[in-house]
Amino acid sequence: MRSWSTACVAAALVLVAATGCTGDGGEGDGTRTGPPASARASSQGPTAPPSATRTPVDPVSIPGLIQREHRGSGLELGAVLARTDAYTSHRVTYEANGLTISGLLNIPTGRGPFPALVLAHGYIDPAVYTTGRGLAREQDLLARDGYVVLHTDYRNHAGSDDDPDNDVNLRLGYTEDVIGAVKALRSSGRPEIDGERIGLLGRSMGGGVVYNTLVVAPGLVDAAVVFAPVSSRPAENVDHFQRGEGDPVVAGIEAAHGTPEENPRFWREVSPITYVDRVTEPLLIHHGTADGTCPLTWTRQTVAAFERAGKDVQLRTYEGEGHTFGPQWPRSMDATTAFFERHLR
Repeated sequence: MRSWSTACVAAALVLVAATGCTGDGGEGDGTRTGPPASARASSQGPTAPPSATRTPVDPVSIPGLIQREHRGSGLELGAVLARTDAYTSHRVTYEANGLTISGLLNIPTGRGPFPALVLAHGYIDPAVYTTGRGLAREQDLLARDGYVVLHTDYRNHAGSDDDPDNDVNLRLGYTEDVIGAVKALRSSGRPEIDGERIGLLGRSMGGGVVYNTLVVAPGLVDAAVVFAPVSSRPAENVDHFQRGEGDPVVAGIEAAHGTPEENPRFWREVSPITYVDRVTEPLLIHHGTADGTCPLTWTRQTVAAFERAGKDVQLRTYEGEGHTFGPQWPRSMDATTAFFERHLR
């Protein structure tokens, strides 16, 4: 595995229940609004008991997403955005649970099929967001390392369809968009894409999207990496990023779902940490000790929950590194590419 430290310097992300925080490549400050193919056939977890013996499932919840039949298809390549010596970058669209989602796809030069990665970006105000924004460094480096890279824009972003209820529903729709992206890659039929080797990478809010995806669809992918993730408890994200800023969305959320004190069941059931026992994929988490946007304490709590459940989780901390990863980003990506090499090659 070659080192990318020099190349990375030159080359120059939920929960969905989270409400966002800063990421690389112009992401906002957040104060505003595995297994082999045979294992994937049963990737939705154990069969639930008859509904007559259970309280009805809230569709706006992790159990609601688990219960839903997720679809992803129709990956279509559009205009070429860039050609480099190592890959070609295209605008793309795909279908996810009935919505058209836009994104960016980097296809390496050479003979495929190549393993693939779906990238989940951090919070960027949809009013200013443009296709592929937020993880430009990662898109470039990972494509140069021989991965097909699909950076999803999410619903309500760029050329994607609108979902007017998404913010009030704690942006759980972003999880559907990531699951749909994986399924669209797998069903594309394109010779460049190895649909049996797919991983996830998320940053900040996108880290929360990755947490959700791992608990909703165990077995969907082979491995996952997150950088500077939000809390795995959405109530903490609402308090940290929105309530103190007077975001009017908070009133809408609480009118629809209640406060944590009024409706503790709802807030428990939108938290991926509640369902960490479902995870089957190895997870690598990067977090800086000087992150002033997403506290390292959140990640330590999440890692402790994974460890108590006996899951394959690794936390790498970076002394003095902030939320967006500056000087130590090349080292973090060396670890990331080595991790994906072990699990996807």
